[in-house]
Amino acid sequence: MKIDATELPATEITCSTCHACCCRLEVLLISDTGVPERHITHNDWGASVMTRLEDGWCSALNRNTMMCSIYENRPWICREFEMGSDECIAEREEHM
Repeated sequence: MKIDATELPATEITCSTCHACCCRLEVLLISDTGVPERHITHNDWGASVMTRLEDGWCSALNRNTMMCSIYENRPWICREFEMGSDECIAEREEHM
């Protein structure tokens, strides 16, 4: 069965307008995607998470481009976080 999308929701968020607000969230590493060890730490409960710098940003974020420096090996959660989703918009509202 094929369902044609006739009205897609408009979004103002694109790759060129993204401010990487999601890169301030704690990211659990729930599968092995090849994240380099230098970007992995453990939280208070012992779970593997992406390292965040003192200012709260993910250590893999390139601060000059605001893009992921390990994009091909980014965690599963980052792959699933949808730009323009409700969660994305909520993070943007909190940090912008």
